[in-house]
Amino acid sequence: MQIPHKSVLLKETIEVFQNIHEGYIVDCTVGYGGHSEAILKQNDHIKMICIDRDSQAIEFSKRRLKPFEDRVVFVQGRFAQVINRYKDFPIKGVLADIGVSSLQLDSNERGFGFNSNTLDMRMDSSQSLSAKDVINYYSLEKLENIFKEYGEIREYKKVASLIVNRREKKLFESSIEFSNFIAKHLTNRKKIHPATLVFQAIRIEVNNELEELKKLLDSIQNLHIHKCLVAIISFHSLEDKIVKQTFKRWQKSCVCDENVLKCVCGNNHSIGKVLTKKPIVPKGEEIENNPRSRSSKLRVFKIDRG
Repeated sequence: MQIPHKSVLLKETIEVFQNIHEGYIVDCTVGYGGHSEAILKQNDHIKMICIDRDSQAIEFSKRRLKPFEDRVVFVQGRFAQVINRYKDFPIKGVLADIGVSSLQLDSNERGFGFNSNTLDMRMDSSQSLSAKDVINYYSLEKLENIFKEYGEIREYKKVASLIVNRREKKLFESSIEFSNFIAKHLTNRKKIHPATLVFQAIRIEVNNELEELKKLLDSIQNLHIHKCLVAIISFHSLEDKIVKQTFKRWQKSCVCDENVLKCVCGNNHSIGKVLTKKPIVPKGEEIENNPRSRSSKLRVFKIDRG
């Protein structure tokens, strides 16, 4: 079976869960099954709940994890929408790899890559909003906003204006057409394609990625698990900031307003401890073997409600 995707921070992720010897680990974004396969191989007594919104990823992972089929439950959907079905299971670990998989990036029909003949970028192909809709029909103001907020693009006004002026003459039909247009008008001093941040911003908008991440984290908190390790792999600063701030909030015992002179909240709101003061990042060898791993960051939290 040809594996189309290299799982990032695989060794480090396995180490997070190595001392869990029973119960279930939830892979919120199973993708192409690399992390789940490694965890299942590591311990014969662990079971997995594997979730993904991408039907293609689910079908691939079912084939890859067939040797462990009696220890795996597969569910297609968004984590926040399905996890309550399993709230009474003995969940000991939660993993989420927030990145876009290599198969999605490299698959021409998915429209994630710069050279794709389509303009799609939907992780869930059944949803209606696509990149084509965003690029061709969003207002100037909405485009400016997503390029500023999601792409952190300095020239966000220029990019939005260029797109709006161009589509008045002819709508964009493919990713290769769109990426070539952006590259012609934007220069990038870094060793990345000039359209990288523009594509990132559009992809985040199409898939509502930041809100999905927040919902995922809220759902984990609301499961009221007593003892559990939570590992989140993110790929850009906006995601990492959300994870970092959420873990910090989970650790806080006092949640009173900072202007209150005396604690009145009970000072007992902490649900555990941050295990990674700084994120775990890939080493040089991994980046060399898999350049797409270069921006990945792993943060870990230990839920311990006593």
